This record gives sequence, C-alpha cells and structure tokens, in this order.
Amino acid sequence: MDAQLVAFTGVAAGMVALPGADFTVVVRNSLVSRRAGVACALGVAGGLLVHTALAVAGVAAVLTAVPALFRALQIAGGAYVLHLGVRTLQSAARPLAERPGADIGTELGTEGRAHTGGALRQGFLTNTLNPKAPITFLSVLPQFVPQGSPALPRTAVLSAIVVVLALLWFPAVALLVDRLGRWLRRPRTARAVEAVTGSALVLLAGVLLLESLFA
Repeated sequence: MDAQLVAFTGVAAGMVALPGADFTVVVRNSLVSRRAGVACALGVAGGLLVHTALAVAGVAAVLTAVPALFRALQIAGGAYVLHLGVRTLQSAARPLAERPGADIGTELGTEGRAHTGGALRQGFLTNTLNPKAPITFLSVLPQFVPQGSPALPRTAVLSAIVVVLALLWFPAVALLVDRLGRWLRRPRTARAVEAVTGSALVLLAGVLLLESLFA
C-alpha cells in the first residue's frame, strides 16, 4: 500500500470536512429537502473537481502570480457568500405566522419547494468562487508526489481522491440533516438554524472581503 496516498487521504479528508461555506450551504439546502441538499452537495463536489483540475494543470499558479486577479475572484466569492447569508437571515427574520409548517423556503428565500438545479448551482458557485481552494491544492498536492515520479498522473490520482471524499462527505451531511429534518423543520427550530447558518455565511463573507481589501 502506498503510504503517501494513505497520508494524503487523511489530510484531504480533513480539508474536505472542515466546516466552512460549503458545509453551511449544504445544510441550508438540506433543510429544504433531501433532493436539494444532495444536489447542493454534488455542486460542491463539482466545484472541487474544477479546483483540483486547475491545480493539476498549474493554472492556480497564475492566481498566485497575479494578485489583482486573485483579489477580484476573492471579492466575487465573498460577495456571493454574503448574498446567500443575507437572504438566509431575511428568511429567518420572517414572522413565525408567515412560515409554512413543513417548509422553510427555497434556497432563494422564496415560498415553495427548492429547485434541484438552483441548489446544484448554489453549491457549485459557492465552492468555485473560492480562489483559495486551487492555491491550497497547488501547495498540498506536490508534497505527495514521490521524487522522480511523473507529476501529472500522480496529481490526477490525488485530485480524484479529493473529489471522491467530497462525494462521500457532503451527500452524507445532506442525508443526515434530512434525517433530522422533521425536528429541524419545525418553525421555531428552522428559524434558529437559519439564523445560525445565515450568520455563519455573513461572517465567512466578511473574512473573505476583509482579506481581499486589506491584504
């Protein structure tokens, strides 16, 4: 067994499972429905696929070499996460009397059942608009390429491990939240969860925007 692959799998698992905007939007969509949660999880995994592909291709190095481009992407990502956070907080602020008993609104904060395509897009954009991800992979992947080995096949394998872990972790989170959905979707509980997730998204967006403005 390749010890380096085992070690990388452990590192990658920690990176994927680390709570952040991806985790929060998956939870948010999972409260709407199982389908929306799983679709959002697949969108996050799709974003990771893009980032790892960029790292393998070396394109992520461009973000490091061109600070203005990195900053522009960071601002765009922060603004999008802020948008999601504000909409979630707006939904949480709705009076309990206006909240349907079995639904907390769609991922856009409107009435009705969430559209799978919208949840998929939200997960994909939340992950893809994080410019730190490709740079993180670009710095981590080379550490697990044995000296003298062809870099491209090895980094492709490492990237595949990351995507597979995401495909396992985020849908599992979505299914767990859906499993607890009967309790979590109670109007008062849903309102509290939305307030927490919305605040978390706003905080994460603030960190991204502050870093981009004062870096």
